[in-house]
Amino acid sequence: MSSKVEEQLQSLRQLMKQRGLAAYIIPTDDFHSSEYVGEYFKAREYMSGFTGSAGTLIVLEEEAALWTDGRYFIQAEDQLRDSSIILMKIGQPEVPTMAEYLRDNLAEGSKIGFDGRCVTEQLVKGIAGQTDAKRITFYGEEDLVDAVWKDRPKLSTEPVWELDVQYAGLGREEKLKKVREQMQEQGADVLLVTALDEIAWLLNLRGNDVRNTPVFLSYMLIEKEQATLCVQEQILSGEILRELEQAQVRTAPYEQIEDLLNKLPDGQTILVDSKRVNYHLLHCIPEGVKKIDAVSPIEWMKAVKTPAEMEHMRAAHVKDGVAVTRFMWWLKTHVGKEEITELGAAAKLETFRAQMEGYLEPSFDPIIAYGAHGAIVHYEPTEETDVRMLAKGLCLADTGGHYIEGTTDITRTIALGEVTEEERKAYTLVLRGHLNLAAARFPYGACGQNLDILAREPLWENGLDFNHGTGHGVGYLLNVHEGPQNFRWRMKDAPYVPLEEGMVISNEPGFYLAGKFGIRHENLMLCRKGEKNEYGQFMYLEPLTMVPFDRDAIDPSFMTDREIALLNDYHKKVYETISPYLEGVELEWLKAATAEL
Repeated sequence: MSSKVEEQLQSLRQLMKQRGLAAYIIPTDDFHSSEYVGEYFKAREYMSGFTGSAGTLIVLEEEAALWTDGRYFIQAEDQLRDSSIILMKIGQPEVPTMAEYLRDNLAEGSKIGFDGRCVTEQLVKGIAGQTDAKRITFYGEEDLVDAVWKDRPKLSTEPVWELDVQYAGLGREEKLKKVREQMQEQGADVLLVTALDEIAWLLNLRGNDVRNTPVFLSYMLIEKEQATLCVQEQILSGEILRELEQAQVRTAPYEQIEDLLNKLPDGQTILVDSKRVNYHLLHCIPEGVKKIDAVSPIEWMKAVKTPAEMEHMRAAHVKDGVAVTRFMWWLKTHVGKEEITELGAAAKLETFRAQMEGYLEPSFDPIIAYGAHGAIVHYEPTEETDVRMLAKGLCLADTGGHYIEGTTDITRTIALGEVTEEERKAYTLVLRGHLNLAAARFPYGACGQNLDILAREPLWENGLDFNHGTGHGVGYLLNVHEGPQNFRWRMKDAPYVPLEEGMVISNEPGFYLAGKFGIRHENLMLCRKGEKNEYGQFMYLEPLTMVPFDRDAIDPSFMTDREIALLNDYHKKVYETISPYLEGVELEWLKAATAEL
């Protein structure tokens, strides 16, 4: 792997030299600032060998460096070990930011290159701010990796399908009307939409251009009377084209978005989000067009689920609860008696989900991590890393599914036999944090930053922590990670987002001990309105996930009476919800697994 990576880096440096570039930036991005990208867009993975879903590679004339976050430190160390690429652990002491690195390593008057379609204006401005004294210039006109990547996959052209309004709760015409009302409030004549999940949500359409994410490559320009969908037109059926036309949505070729922006008349006002819209498209907008730089109103609308979406997501989690509970029973009762590897366990869980009516596909690649692999936060088993599980220790299983009724995301850490006292204590501390956050009651206006401490406090009290956010939003049959809501205490320059009724958010504290084990407990929760009194509107979190936590790894001596009661109440609800769908030995196992502590 490393020799191939080095050859590719040298080929890129030759192209850089021909264009007078001192640095070239390769992010993990498509043209739409998506978290997960299609095969065509995996340029950073191709050039570095690092397969994590987040990271940016910067190539200089003599060296290269890759930045990634705490989820991927262990994985990146392993995958970059035999290469010349320097690992930059974001947020760690003495680790420079990308802008600082470029400032310190580039000569005055240097030129930085990148594919402007895969880089945001915000990133460029951040670098410019740090390097201004050196008169650095930028060149975003070429995708140089394309010249190196000889067997690059083609852009995906998977067919689009319609999500019935009974699941969406609102028709596309009504959604477009609400968007235009928001545009009018902000004084915008035009809204540029580049986020794939926003377009899919707005039009009640789904696709398959990104693995495990039912979206399709597209852009939209929404105006006061009409809207234009720029898309690879062969992916739309005649029926969908007719329905879009009825909603005053015309179609144009995918790449025509540049021409549409170029032709906007002077004096108009366009709403764009410079944090999401790519650098190239922003520079296609004529100078005579006024820009409002703001978050797309669709992001907020999408995050607050309709009553229909809420009801269907509950149903999806019942199905998923049955599948994952059956998996837990199978794994705990079969490990040690037959050969079970991480990949084999992932395949078995997929068969349980596939038996559920309405199941479509995984919502992300499964994380089945046994023993020390559990300490790699986003570990994904491969043929090279797959290991056999033994009847001892812990298995971390972070998986999810897309059902026609919605999207699931769940993590259970499962005791496969004897566990150590160290594992048992850590398991219980993480569970305490999960239970305390799940039980939160808070006045309307509170944000994830206000509540995150509830999940971390048991760990902090013991001098421990975890290096990732505690919770993220989840889309309705869309991205498994969506904003703007989250649980996260470190949010530099991020807006405070009140938790609204209808938002779905994960609760997933963890603990990871490199070389030994990893623990994470994750449920999805639905934010709901509670009582309203003289102190205002209070909110609470309704659990959606219906799967027991593994009592075999709990040490109740570390728990308070309140926390034990919270766990018993949750397990009682799990049993009442999914026991009607189980029978025989699986039902008997569930009864024991949800018995009171």
